[in-house]
Amino acid sequence: MSTIYEEEFKRLQEVLSTLDDRIHKLESIPVYYGDNYTEQVLEDMREINRQNLRIGAQEPYFGRLDFKEDGQLEPNPLYIGKVGVSDEEAKKPIVIDWRAPVASMFYSFNGGEELAFYQSPDGLVEGEVYLKRNIAIRKRELERVVDTYVKGSEDVSLTDEFLLYRLGESKDNKLKDIVSTIQSEQNEIIRAEKNSPLLIQGVAGSGKTTVALHRLAFLIYEYREQLQADRMIIFAPNSLFLDYISGVLPELGVGNIKQTTFPEWALRLLDNAVKLKQPEDKLREAFSINRDNHKVMQGKLKGSLKFQSFIEKCLTQFEESLVPATNLELWDQAVITIDEIKKWILEYKHYPLTKRRERLVARIKRWIEIELKKFDGTDEKKLLKKEANNRLNAYMKFWPKMSALSFYKSLMNRPDIVELLPEELVRETAKNCQKREVHVEDLAPLVYIHQQLTGIESKQKFHHVVIDEAQDFSPFQISILKENTLGNSFTILGDLSQAIYNYQGIEDWNDFKEVFKETGYYELTRSYRSTKEIIEFANEVIKQAEVPVGLATPVFRSGEKVKVIVTDDQMTEIIHVLQDLQKENLKTIAIIGRTEAECLSIYEKLQESGIDVNVIEANQRKYEGGISVVPVYLAKGLEFDAVLLIDVDAIHYKDSNYDAKLLYVGCTRSLHDLRIFYSGEASPLIQRIPKEFYESN
Repeated sequence: MSTIYEEEFKRLQEVLSTLDDRIHKLESIPVYYGDNYTEQVLEDMREINRQNLRIGAQEPYFGRLDFKEDGQLEPNPLYIGKVGVSDEEAKKPIVIDWRAPVASMFYSFNGGEELAFYQSPDGLVEGEVYLKRNIAIRKRELERVVDTYVKGSEDVSLTDEFLLYRLGESKDNKLKDIVSTIQSEQNEIIRAEKNSPLLIQGVAGSGKTTVALHRLAFLIYEYREQLQADRMIIFAPNSLFLDYISGVLPELGVGNIKQTTFPEWALRLLDNAVKLKQPEDKLREAFSINRDNHKVMQGKLKGSLKFQSFIEKCLTQFEESLVPATNLELWDQAVITIDEIKKWILEYKHYPLTKRRERLVARIKRWIEIELKKFDGTDEKKLLKKEANNRLNAYMKFWPKMSALSFYKSLMNRPDIVELLPEELVRETAKNCQKREVHVEDLAPLVYIHQQLTGIESKQKFHHVVIDEAQDFSPFQISILKENTLGNSFTILGDLSQAIYNYQGIEDWNDFKEVFKETGYYELTRSYRSTKEIIEFANEVIKQAEVPVGLATPVFRSGEKVKVIVTDDQMTEIIHVLQDLQKENLKTIAIIGRTEAECLSIYEKLQESGIDVNVIEANQRKYEGGISVVPVYLAKGLEFDAVLLIDVDAIHYKDSNYDAKLLYVGCTRSLHDLRIFYSGEASPLIQRIPKEFYESN
């Protein structure tokens, strides 16, 4: 056992003993269930401490940084972990929370003669780093100790050793945290100011999703007096993806952050007044091999800021039309003049339209009650009140009640709508509205109308919003979420190379920059997921899509070459490969097909052959791991130890930018092993790749 290992082993035992003792003391205090507010607050604090200590007791820390602050005589060893732990008696930290200012140096310092510094609450602190050490602890056992920097040493060969060690690990059915391997460019994003909306273009495997989740954990720590976890939200592409990322925040000791999809959020906001029109069929149509591109692209029109401006103009015209034509006579000689009603309407100008109408009606009813007090007879009062209410209802037809759906439907009857939408799409939308059915691209317009009519309460607004796979969002959706968020506090991330939802998404980040006056923009080009061979092959695919962003740069983790296999019997070949891969003890394997129908057929055949396999479908809410059959469009966001891409022929993957993006998505799901199968003629996207990037049978 090396001296370094012995030193860290001894330190670990001391820390574990301290943590166990602290946990025992906290758990021996009875949980308070009473009504005393002070005790409730104390119990909440104790429970947070219990949870943090339980996390720390399994993996107390992952790094050590020996830092000598200017003015000090000796360097101070700082141990950095997921949660901070202090020595209650000595009043000093045992483990420093990774989000603390001083811990930022562990990620930002890359060695050499550069000065180390961090921004403390009291100002800039400068000094020298003497040691940077990565420590792998699993289930309380010390597994690995790697010094990535030692002052005075010129050996930098170990700088990436720990990162490669972690990247080489097999994956299960959940995304994991990366606190021990956050890179400097990722750290900059994680610690950026909260009120500057961030746009992050990240290549496949750059860790952008994980970075965004760690940013949420950092913001809660850094701005704990301003931000509430239950008013922060993650928008993800589908429920399956939400399940896949669900473990990261709890691992970081963060709870109560909302996680949803835009359709689910919008439908709840609309009080389920509409339902999505066969959402799975919409997806199947959008990702079918023989797509109607004209029809698919029509959905983009409804997601444009131009369409939002048109609706805004229509709402303004509707508001301007709300002027009564006559006095309101409630019974003989009981008259409210036009001028008086206009005056009342003006008084409520700051209310949204629906509430303004409610206020006006309530004001008139109060006027009626006051006037009725002048009459003595109960029967006469009842008759007059009934007549007044009838006349009021008839009079208020000048200001009809409007729901988001009824107003949206009325837009389809306007002659100027055809300047924005094709007549066929207008007729289809009106017909759907009649049945209270809409497509995904109708939700942003409906939410916008609903909130213009009813308003947005301040307590409903989000403190911070994360939008993942944002290239699949429309500018209209982003604009809606901006109105629902305080202080432009956004983390928006995606990859234009994976923009496969072309019936609603974007092709340039400038489409989102129009929504905000200023944005921070970052590009993550380093890919940590796949081997060098897989990334270089995938780059050759995406080059053919002419996407306006850079290619992925691989971390130097080498593996076997991509295998391109031509066979007349793909199923037999796939079964043989699966049997070989299972012997290698891989936890996750994906068979990725082109369409959902074809994947269902493959799934059934594999089941018949006795292979334990899962199928992933559009409406699925949980990812099980193991061997999965999945259509390529649903694989986006997931990652697997090995990927078998099937039917990569000239029929399933044509010579188009769109199909190049789909194939790129499929290739970049694999961490270690990528095999591509086809029968007949290979896809032209494969034919153009130089043979040096793969091996074939």
